[in-house]
Amino acid sequence: MTVRRALVSVSDKTGVLDLAKALVDKGWTIISTGGTAAALRDAGIVVTQVDEVTGQPEILGGRVKTLHPKIHGGILARLDNETDVQEMGTSGIEPIDLVVVNLYPFEEWANRRGPSHEEVVEQIDIGGPAMIRAAAKNHARVGVVTSPRQYEQVVAELTETDELSVDTRQRLAAEAFQHTARYDAAIGEWMTGAQEGFPETMIAVFDHHAELSYGENPHQRAAYYVEHGARTHLLSRVAQLHGKQLSFNNLLDLEAARMLCGEFELPACVIVKHNNPCGAAVGASVLDAYERALACDPVSAFGGVIVVNRVVDPELGERLAGTFVEVLHAPSYSEAALTALQRKPNVRILQSDERRRTNPGERDYRRVTGGLLIQDRDTDADERDAMNTATATSPSEAQWGDLLFAWRVAKHVKSNAIIFAKGLATVGIGAGQMSRIDSVRLATDKAAAAGLSIEGAAMASDAFFPFADGPETAIAAGITSIIQPGGSIRDDEVIAACDRLGAAMVFTGRRHFRH
Repeated sequence: MTVRRALVSVSDKTGVLDLAKALVDKGWTIISTGGTAAALRDAGIVVTQVDEVTGQPEILGGRVKTLHPKIHGGILARLDNETDVQEMGTSGIEPIDLVVVNLYPFEEWANRRGPSHEEVVEQIDIGGPAMIRAAAKNHARVGVVTSPRQYEQVVAELTETDELSVDTRQRLAAEAFQHTARYDAAIGEWMTGAQEGFPETMIAVFDHHAELSYGENPHQRAAYYVEHGARTHLLSRVAQLHGKQLSFNNLLDLEAARMLCGEFELPACVIVKHNNPCGAAVGASVLDAYERALACDPVSAFGGVIVVNRVVDPELGERLAGTFVEVLHAPSYSEAALTALQRKPNVRILQSDERRRTNPGERDYRRVTGGLLIQDRDTDADERDAMNTATATSPSEAQWGDLLFAWRVAKHVKSNAIIFAKGLATVGIGAGQMSRIDSVRLATDKAAAAGLSIEGAAMASDAFFPFADGPETAIAAGITSIIQPGGSIRDDEVIAACDRLGAAMVFTGRRHFRH
């Protein structure tokens, strides 16, 4: 049998000894470099040094060791090409059949505190990506392995059939190109640094995290990917304690609910349905917050996603077990609460003690045909000191509390968004309407349907009122204070209507339109 050769040069040495031993047992020759060669020799594995193959010692402090025709020719050679074979013979090049390479730990160094620019630059691998790309290009003959998680399958297949199948080589090649693309993207991002504005080319890298049960509809496949390098993500440190596999829509609603619940420090509950809150409240306890959030729209809450920011105690657990919940997310659960909830076979019970927060500089991506729309995340908190009272009547402290609560909720409701709030709980929500007055009417109707009084309640609008009819309709229904961005050419008419009807109105100077 022709002796086959594997080039093994890895920064992450996890599992490499077992891989190399398996190859040697199959009669392979191992070519290696530096630290990898030393580790293999220490384990009693016979290794051929790269400079024994090239006849050229490492130069430039190790920057150049594998960039040589006898290495790259051995990887790229086509053995079914007569010219390639003749040139190999003339140049003394022997084929390399397997390349096992992972790269300098650039990202680890780039994320450290304190390394100099020069130290990070030295962690930019040159020879490694070149060998990986060469092997991936020539996958018709050469196998390329870039991660320890691939070792087991490679060894199993070589043990069973003495070669890697065409399908395996092609899959490994695809993963190799993805690996080097991700590596280059990380370097490009680091080089860009804190550059203001948007880069000329946008390269985002996402790692597969989980398969999902289905997409927006059952006939659509779906998966969840995590942006590479993100410190936290939607499911980081989240454990699923019970229930069915999560779906695409579950995650959209979970994101909406966690983002809104993260606005509050007091015990809070948010209930989301179809990516819009149908109830939100803070309370003296998390049970109190849940009851008040549910009261806003109990019909829509059926089958919703619920997020709370406190431990689910036995009482709340029993209460939740008595209704249909798609997904429940909490920092933790008492044993009795978990037992009660697990009586429901399908409810997805999630636990995470990590407060939901965005990553610094994180951007929001929206897919459009053939491209992406990219914007900064709308995560800034609006301070009361930056707002101003536009009407003759100023809000009382109690009204200020409801106004600021409603304003925070409005940020997370699809536009046109209208929020009625009373006692730090939503009592009416109008969302997704084509005109703002329709959202006001919808919020009024929702409150009436739930049997909730909006007398003395506050109203938030995510964008300005283009006409006075919105405030006039709300005030007639019982609203006594309003918060909105302002900025309409008819602001004077809107202010005059509020003054005439005795309502207080605050301008924030900034809108939170969520399209």
